[in-house]
Amino acid sequence: MDDVPSTLSQAKIAQYMVNTAVSKHRDRYESVFLKAVAAGAMISFGGLLSEILSGGAAGLTQSNPGIVKILGGLVFPVGLVMIILQGQELLTSNMLFFPMAVATRAIPWWGLPLNWLIVTFGNLVGSLFFAAVLVHYSGVVSAEPYATYIKTFAIHKAGDPKWHEIFLRGIGCNWLVSVAVWQAAGARETISKIFAIWIPIWVFVACGFDHVVANMFSVPLGIMFGADLTVNEYIRKSLIAAYLGNVVGALAVALPATYYYLWDHHAVGLRAAENGASQVRESSSDNMMKH
Repeated sequence: MDDVPSTLSQAKIAQYMVNTAVSKHRDRYESVFLKAVAAGAMISFGGLLSEILSGGAAGLTQSNPGIVKILGGLVFPVGLVMIILQGQELLTSNMLFFPMAVATRAIPWWGLPLNWLIVTFGNLVGSLFFAAVLVHYSGVVSAEPYATYIKTFAIHKAGDPKWHEIFLRGIGCNWLVSVAVWQAAGARETISKIFAIWIPIWVFVACGFDHVVANMFSVPLGIMFGADLTVNEYIRKSLIAAYLGNVVGALAVALPATYYYLWDHHAVGLRAAENGASQVRESSSDNMMKH
């Protein structure tokens, strides 16, 4: 019996990305929206855990702030792990899938903005619900030092940085998120998928990069707690800048991968994916019949 590799080849991962986008494109709109709501809540679970750890370590922050960043980043990836393992809809992941499918003409171009629009609002609804109902109104972090940290963190994310700084941080963030999703797709079993996701997400959070969906939780939560920010400032500065930066970061993975592994898209039968067919290479016997 031949040994089965523990990781898919890069070409097969690229084909999987296109197939995933086709499946998402063909899904019912209300299903996509509800999965996106759930994903917004899952990311918020990771964001809350990270803020609890960082906000509750005031003494350590004073003496060794780098360690606090590392520890906060270490716990955040639980959100993306739950999203990937449950098959939910996360905007930043779809920023990877859909450009590859459009570039290979597996789905029509309008499928990309339509999916991103539905998933954006779904992620926002899930994040705001979690922030308002399960965090603010529940009082789980209303005591000090958490309340002050939540306000300070929101200002640090959306108030202090310049627009271009948030945009550039968004690029770094979704470059790493896309790497995490790519690596998870290549892993064949659950533990490997978790580790494949965990490391890049840990890095992006510890480095302070900006994830548009994570910020849908942390910045509005800070506003709810009384941070000196307005909703207009959040949308104009944080939301738009991080969104556009995340798009560029995803394209930094999606476009090279499409060029490297899907250049012969039509030759390997990927075109049939637009009609819902599975991606199967021509058999060797068919090739022999041509000669």
